[in-house]
Amino acid sequence: MNPRVLVIIGFLLAVGGVFYLSRRGNESGDTGSSGPGSTRPSKPVPPTQVTEITFLYSTEKKDWVEAAAAAFQQENPSLKVNLVGRGSLEAAQAILEGRERPTVWSPADSAVLRMLESDWATERTRGPLFARDGEDAPQPLVITPLVFVVWEDRASVLLKANEGKAVSWRVIHQAVASDQGWPAIGGKAEWGFVKLGHTDPTRSNSGLQALLLATFEYYHKRSGLTVGDLLDPKYQEWIKQLEKGVSKFETSTGTFMTDMVRFGPSRYDIAVVYENLAISQIANAQERWGNLKVYYPPLTLWSDHPAAVLQAEWVTEKQKEAARKWLAFLRSRPMQERALMFGFRPADPSLPIKTADPSNPFTRLADHGILVDVPPVAEVPQGPVVRNLLSMWTRVVGSQR
Repeated sequence: MNPRVLVIIGFLLAVGGVFYLSRRGNESGDTGSSGPGSTRPSKPVPPTQVTEITFLYSTEKKDWVEAAAAAFQQENPSLKVNLVGRGSLEAAQAILEGRERPTVWSPADSAVLRMLESDWATERTRGPLFARDGEDAPQPLVITPLVFVVWEDRASVLLKANEGKAVSWRVIHQAVASDQGWPAIGGKAEWGFVKLGHTDPTRSNSGLQALLLATFEYYHKRSGLTVGDLLDPKYQEWIKQLEKGVSKFETSTGTFMTDMVRFGPSRYDIAVVYENLAISQIANAQERWGNLKVYYPPLTLWSDHPAAVLQAEWVTEKQKEAARKWLAFLRSRPMQERALMFGFRPADPSLPIKTADPSNPFTRLADHGILVDVPPVAEVPQGPVVRNLLSMWTRVVGSQR
């Protein structure tokens, strides 16, 4: 036989053998990795059978959400949760404009959710974005109040100026508004001007809550805030003076909480943050700058982290079913107990906050001011009031920066 023919036959046999072995390996599930070290499942779910959902959530709960998603994925290989972290106000605007199309949305609190619901109803001819009742309606995942984080020596001056009652917005305003700085209320001259930290209320939920609480305290109210209240020139001037103490309105609560610990009193004297963020950072400050403590304002607000399955045209029934399963997992007892270790208070009322576990932050950080019982909580206004509050702030404060 011609040598050239033999070479061609040999080549074809070799290619056929490689193809056969490759196909047989794929059919047997052999990926070149086996045993306990392999991360690939022995029987992967075909892509056509995997239901994907998008969970758009506020970044304050990032660590807890990511830990929960990893556990959920192991138990539910036929479901895939795509996590998208966004600031609450940024996310609301993105949904309104169609830039984000999530299956489930969980902002930091109900005020932002109500504002989006109001804006959606005004600008859209389609049906409601959220269910009014049932398992798809907004329900809390975890809760955390807004608190002041203050260096203890500064806090003692604020408390004395307020007759020992509490660190309040009125006494902070008194210190910030004065051109004398800290000496105006009995503080040291070397402390300089009062340095207040809170986020931009038009971009971050904690900044919006800070603005709401200052407004409630100005009017001596716990509920019933109206659009008319926001139009009072004396109130607007009071807000403008208060905001003189904020040198830069950050977009992330975590950013300036970290900076407070990193740079000490040279950057911030007082910060307005979520309790869970204070819990995560406060111990880090003790060996750097002194004693940093948590103080609860006379009136606070809950960040209730509501989660809702969207009733939008882009969400299929199959995705709704998967979303309900995901939310049920987040609200399960093991995940709620895990949230406690991240500094959140469980939304499940049957779970205790203070336990015998020494790693429980509500036990471990009691000396730093962390409390189980919180002050009275304000009632979140309706969407149009929140929208007008932000418009007022932009006109009075934001336009000056």
